[in-house]
Amino acid sequence: MKLTSKGRYAVTAMIDIALNQQHGPITLSLISERQGISLSYLEQLFAKLKKADLVASARGPGGGYRLSRPADEISISDIIHAVDEVIDARKCGGKANCHGGDQCLSHELWSDLSILIDSFLGNITLQSLLDKKHSNIKEIKFA
Repeated sequence: MKLTSKGRYAVTAMIDIALNQQHGPITLSLISERQGISLSYLEQLFAKLKKADLVASARGPGGGYRLSRPADEISISDIIHAVDEVIDARKCGGKANCHGGDQCLSHELWSDLSILIDSFLGNITLQSLLDKKHSNIKEIKFA
C-alpha cells in the first residue's frame, strides 16, 4: 500500500492554495515554483480537482485557482479520490483473488485497514492541517 505522487502532490497543492488564497487566485506556476511540482503534472491534477468541484478557476490576468468551498469542508480523502488515487491495503484490489484466484486468509484484515485509512483521511480537513501548521509556526517563533 502506497500513496503515489499523484495523491501527495494533489494534497500539497491544495494546502498551498488554502494557505495563500486570501491574496487572490493562485496560479499553477506559483504552486509549481513553491512546491517543486511540475507545471504539466499540476495541470493534469487540477483538471481532476476542478471536475470534482474542489477548486474553482478564474481566467485572464489575476486568474488562477481557489478552493470552491471552505477549507473545513474539504477532506484529504476528497482530494485523494478526486485525482483517482486508491489507497487499498489489499494485494488484490478488492477482487478477492489474491491467493491463486481465491481470497487469501488475511483479506478481511486488509479490507478493514483500507476502510480505516479512508475514514481517517476523511476526518482530516484542509482547515485542520492549516490550523496545525499555524500552531507549529507559532511554537517555533515563540519557543
